[in-house]
Amino acid sequence: MRLLHRSAAAFRTRTRTSTTNRSGHRGAAVLITVTACVATLASVPAEADGPTYLDARAPVAKRVDDLLERMTLKEKVGQMDQIAVSRIQGDCEWSGGDLNESCMKSVIADNAVGSILSGGGMAPKKNTPAEWARMVNSVQKYAVEKSRLHIPLLYGVDAVHGHNNVLGATVFPHQIGLGATWDPGTVRDSGAATARAVAATGIDWNFSPVADLARDQRWGRYYETYGEDPLLAGALAEAAIRGTDHAKGAKKVVATLKHFGGYSEPMNGHDRVPADVSMRYLQDTLLAPYRTAVEAGAKTVMINSGAINGVPATGSRYLLTKVLRQQWGFRGLAVTDWEDIRALQTKYKVAGDYPEAIALAVNAGVDMAMEPYHAQEFTDGILAAVKRGLISERRIDQSVERILHLKFELGLFEDPYVDPDKADDAVLGADKDLARKAAADSQVLLRNEGGTLPISTGAKKIVVAGPYADNINDQVGGWTIGWQGVPEGVKIPGTTVLEGIKGAAPKGTDVVHAKTADDAAEQAKSADLTVVVVGEKAGAEGPADTPRPELSADQQALVKSLKASGKPVVVVMIAGRPLALGDAAGTEGLLMSWLPGTEGGHAVADVLFGKVNPSGRLPVSWPKRIGNEPMYYQQLPGTNGGPESAYDAAYAFGDGLSYTTYGVTSLDAGQRSVKAGEPVRLKATVSNTGKRDGDLVVPVYVSRPVSDVLAPARKLVAFTKVHLKAGESRTVTLTVPARVLAVTPGDLDGAGTPRVERGAYTFTAGGRTADLTVR
Repeated sequence: MRLLHRSAAAFRTRTRTSTTNRSGHRGAAVLITVTACVATLASVPAEADGPTYLDARAPVAKRVDDLLERMTLKEKVGQMDQIAVSRIQGDCEWSGGDLNESCMKSVIADNAVGSILSGGGMAPKKNTPAEWARMVNSVQKYAVEKSRLHIPLLYGVDAVHGHNNVLGATVFPHQIGLGATWDPGTVRDSGAATARAVAATGIDWNFSPVADLARDQRWGRYYETYGEDPLLAGALAEAAIRGTDHAKGAKKVVATLKHFGGYSEPMNGHDRVPADVSMRYLQDTLLAPYRTAVEAGAKTVMINSGAINGVPATGSRYLLTKVLRQQWGFRGLAVTDWEDIRALQTKYKVAGDYPEAIALAVNAGVDMAMEPYHAQEFTDGILAAVKRGLISERRIDQSVERILHLKFELGLFEDPYVDPDKADDAVLGADKDLARKAAADSQVLLRNEGGTLPISTGAKKIVVAGPYADNINDQVGGWTIGWQGVPEGVKIPGTTVLEGIKGAAPKGTDVVHAKTADDAAEQAKSADLTVVVVGEKAGAEGPADTPRPELSADQQALVKSLKASGKPVVVVMIAGRPLALGDAAGTEGLLMSWLPGTEGGHAVADVLFGKVNPSGRLPVSWPKRIGNEPMYYQQLPGTNGGPESAYDAAYAFGDGLSYTTYGVTSLDAGQRSVKAGEPVRLKATVSNTGKRDGDLVVPVYVSRPVSDVLAPARKLVAFTKVHLKAGESRTVTLTVPARVLAVTPGDLDGAGTPRVERGAYTFTAGGRTADLTVR
């Protein structure tokens, strides 16, 4: 709590005086500086005629109503704007540096913005946790002291795999790797760890998780998803939100579900290219993971930057109001992505000017605009839209109510600050064991010919080769320190694959790092085994798009030369998507490591040497070759018969090996039929038939012999992950919610409401089946 230098009663008197003029012109009392934290004011019981919004004991709804009543229209619309912190640093363009008082006055005091964000690379002058906390505290302090009603800010950041903008923070695996764990518990814990780090630096709003689906390997944001399946993605997004929102840290942090919805289906694979999809596919597949997370309690949603079926998502009332709020019951805050309202005018050309663009977005359902450059332009634009009758003041009030409700719920009016002196200890190197476990659990073993792995303790010489063997920057991927990844010249702490192997190799084993292709080929001839680490360079969004998602020619040639040595070769891939292997296929070992973070080197070594029994399973499909994008296992049946026209993956969704063996000995539905709308409860008996303890992913798929609309050959409807000791058997129960079986009926228009079709269903787990009729 901060000291209060003026009485609460005096403050209330001044507040009442300054709100008497509702025309937007402030009275002289506004000039009085409040030098104390609102937290102390809020702890003082409100007088009968005092501001209820400062009474921490009052219900949030009443506090919101009271504050909203006191606000001018200009103050309200300011709350709806989010500005990049770079606009109040240095030269107030892109220079970064110290906070600039004059620019803070323009953005925060004059335009009363409701939120500040640090986009990728927008750090304080010295990138340490303590300096982050001081910067955020200073911004909050300015907002609290310089705004007439002392309203704190929401401060946003893209902490998408740990507190990845902060130098020295533990970097977790990207979402695609967490998807490979098939473990909501690991995702929840990773989200909580990230939230604790974020909170320690004063930030209260995290733009994560992503609930988009990874269905086109060309797309540059493929690795930001949990995978290609809507059930898996929804379950893991829900877990991330629960972990974030319920973390116990220096302050509360709220998660953001993004990018709602259908963002991951650009027509030609390039980021933000408009999508054109059927309503049935949109409703039953692309939006499904979002609905799961919304109904689990998501409080904020970020909107898709792209367009769907000819309509920009930012301007779609159908998407943002009818679906999100009316059908799903979402009551939280909807924020745009980067400069997307302006894009309605300048890029999509569906609005004649900026006020029209703002009106289109706000009337569709946008509450806050990430218009990061020009606070004054947004203020002028939205006020012009109101004056022209394009937006009603009641609609403005709706959005501001949602924004204020979140601020009260986060406790920002009680205490918006954190202790910078505690930030370094809370962030630097925090939760490394959890990050290592998450990375190890994400490893997917896809080939292990002749039991090459785990590496024998008798191995005398191991060659480590490849451009990503000793490359921490590409190992952590994009959205790390900078937007596109770790900037040139910046060194982050972490363990590379080479370092991990050296640290894990038994005493007496010579680990040789071959830095060139020729040296690798020569060294491999006398090695017991060669580990070649291949992959792709870090990147993000559009710059990470690739029309040819395959291993580069030089890397294929390197692996081919190593195979020619006649000695076992294990390929470890560091990449945000499965890359077609070409000449690199067919090695004794293949381990997909994704973008495993700063503890990734240890995690890879833990699997290679057998300290960890691999349990990861592919959350996506791995193509044999390029040219078949998009590729996903739920491809619908058709009359096609040409080469590669059907689902034909090198490694299918759900594939993954272990150092032990498992079996599913039975699958029982418990009944022959259920009523439409009732859940299906299945019991599966699973066994570890090998000699090592391990963690088994148990997926259950459904298929239909006959259906009214096309159905895939199999569809994931339930899953669990169970630990089994060597020789142990266990019966697990899996519940299939009725909604998971629902499809949109009708003709080409897909205009119907999703429902469960009556008829026969076959459930499958590990080769065992259970038939059931929905009546």
